[in-house]
Amino acid sequence: MSPSNYEPLVELTRGPIVESVHFGAAAVVDSSGKVLFQAGNIHFNIYLRSSSKPIQALPFVEAGGVEHYQLNEKELSILCASHIGTDEHVKTIQSIQGKVGFKETDLMCGTHPPFHQPTLENMLREGRPFTPNRHNCSGKHTGFLSFASLRGDSLEDYLNPQHPIQQVILRTFAEFCDLTVEKVSIGIDGCTAPVFGVPLFNSAYAFARFCDPQAWKTGRSNACRKIFHAMTSYPEMVSGPGMFDTRLMQVGKGKMIVKCGAEGYQIVGVTPGAFAPDSPALGIAIKMSDGDNNWRACQVTALHILYRLGILNTAQTTDLPEFNTRPLRNWRGIEIGMIRPCFEV
Repeated sequence: MSPSNYEPLVELTRGPIVESVHFGAAAVVDSSGKVLFQAGNIHFNIYLRSSSKPIQALPFVEAGGVEHYQLNEKELSILCASHIGTDEHVKTIQSIQGKVGFKETDLMCGTHPPFHQPTLENMLREGRPFTPNRHNCSGKHTGFLSFASLRGDSLEDYLNPQHPIQQVILRTFAEFCDLTVEKVSIGIDGCTAPVFGVPLFNSAYAFARFCDPQAWKTGRSNACRKIFHAMTSYPEMVSGPGMFDTRLMQVGKGKMIVKCGAEGYQIVGVTPGAFAPDSPALGIAIKMSDGDNNWRACQVTALHILYRLGILNTAQTTDLPEFNTRPLRNWRGIEIGMIRPCFEV
């Protein structure tokens, strides 16, 4: 990953001085493959991390898994999630596992404390253990196991990149990206699942095609629409209360799906007609070079692009003050600078 692939996207000021700069790259691509905007190099492979989850869930939905197991939209939404481990998230995942017929102990995502602070504090106070269903990727893993169960495949090695479900998922992802399977870099994610690396152009293109699926066969296009509707109807399942993905989908009111990935990756998929009667579907892919571990630069970048393209209006961006261009304050609450975009769209 060369520094030359990136350019300044977000800056932090202190008084009159720019104190820090986040470098990144971004691509806005429509469903025909036309690049509407780019910053930095959008043609080098980089891992999407969890941003790929809606497409990873697609083969299960396309194969009729939602109907076969009678999953509702709330349950479908969490299959695409990086959730924060609330009791409601766990309850929803347990419902899916009960319908399909496997156990929490079948998940191979590992364990970590829930990211939802009130839930974490309650669990610590009550002495409850952290289990796999609290893991932020437990929805994705539940989807994998559901897909394997639907097909009658082995559950024990469902994360093996050569497992039949992982091969189907890889082929589907590559098709959406308009790439051969060989062009997709494969790594291992934090939850041990295969993770895909493609250029920003291709990931943005994939989500534009996901949000306008009319070019696909009926089964696939219907599956795309089901996932889109589930995520936008139950955005709190995709992330959680107060989180960027959830809040942006709530403010977007059915016009977009939003999915973050670790190490400074962000995807936004926008429906046709979102900012003009004949506007095309768009995919927006963003990668911050420093990993953006405190989740500030990706969000400012995404909102700036959405606003400048006319997809979000002033009132909508104002409704997201904790993620938008904003003052920076010290521990006494005194305003000492700004966090703001430093690129033009």
